[in-house]
Amino acid sequence: MTAWRPPQQIRVKVIGLAWRQDRLLAAEVEDDGGRIKGIRPLGGSIEFGETREQALQREFREELETAIRIVGPWHLLENIFEHHGATGHEYIFAADIELTDASLYAREEIRYSELDETAATARWFGRNMLRDAGIDLYPTGLEKVLSRWRD
Repeated sequence: MTAWRPPQQIRVKVIGLAWRQDRLLAAEVEDDGGRIKGIRPLGGSIEFGETREQALQREFREELETAIRIVGPWHLLENIFEHHGATGHEYIFAADIELTDASLYAREEIRYSELDETAATARWFGRNMLRDAGIDLYPTGLEKVLSRWRD
């Protein structure tokens, strides 16, 4: 398996902020050793010719096989980060969403496959859960826009 490194170009992405009470649905982010180092809301890259709305809809269809409703305003984050010595640079559009498949809200753990067939796990995280476990929220700066997030 090849270790992931950020591409050396600016990427434009979308993420959906799905909530179950005050818990955010997010995927685990692992380091090269397979340890959880953080979480990130689900989403992905915007493809050429695609609007941010279309990209977010497509990402949730691909990952969770569900449609979504965008219910909140858009937030724009610039994320310049380092991952194992490689610098990444992203612009990320984030918006509150509702999942149309209501059964997903009842599940504590949602397993799915990324487009490259990599297995992934999403869970509902509370703010204090992350702090207590020493787990970071990605992208950097997202917590500042999550004014409704409280435990």
